[in-house]
Amino acid sequence: MFVTVWVIAAFTARKTVKKEPSLSRLRYLLIAASGAVLLQPGILRVPSLDVHFAEGDVWGAVGVALTAGGIAFAFWARYTLGKNWSGTVTIKEDHELVQKGPYALSRHPIYTGALVALTGSALTIGTPRIMLALPFALFAFIRKSSVEERFMSEHFGQAYTDYTKRVKRLVPFVW
Repeated sequence: MFVTVWVIAAFTARKTVKKEPSLSRLRYLLIAASGAVLLQPGILRVPSLDVHFAEGDVWGAVGVALTAGGIAFAFWARYTLGKNWSGTVTIKEDHELVQKGPYALSRHPIYTGALVALTGSALTIGTPRIMLALPFALFAFIRKSSVEERFMSEHFGQAYTDYTKRVKRLVPFVW
């Protein structure tokens, strides 16, 4: 469902004016792909990575709640971003600096939501394999958000600098 919504919404985006270089994109995609490899038991066969450490109704309930909440937060952010959205780091035609809704809580709320959802999935699945994959997702989002920060700062100047002083990068009110 998540991928379907994202693909359909991509067709509503504005025309791209500036796009990040492919090598820049490759850097965070390789980090994310490395984490994805960890999630594949058939590729990385290490039995101790598949031992369940978090079992039970409480872990499952907390995990499902975090996953659903994270996805909902990411959807809200995607909807709020509207036609400014892109899967790659870009500046769009008539690009707006969105600061409302989830963007008043986090400068990168789609990544925040995805990380919360992944954490929820990790608790629900409860294996070292998925717990080890989480830092890869975090580092990939940090790398990509750094590129986005540079693009936004260059495009919006002082308005973006002021925004960064008011709103934290990924974790609302913290970081």
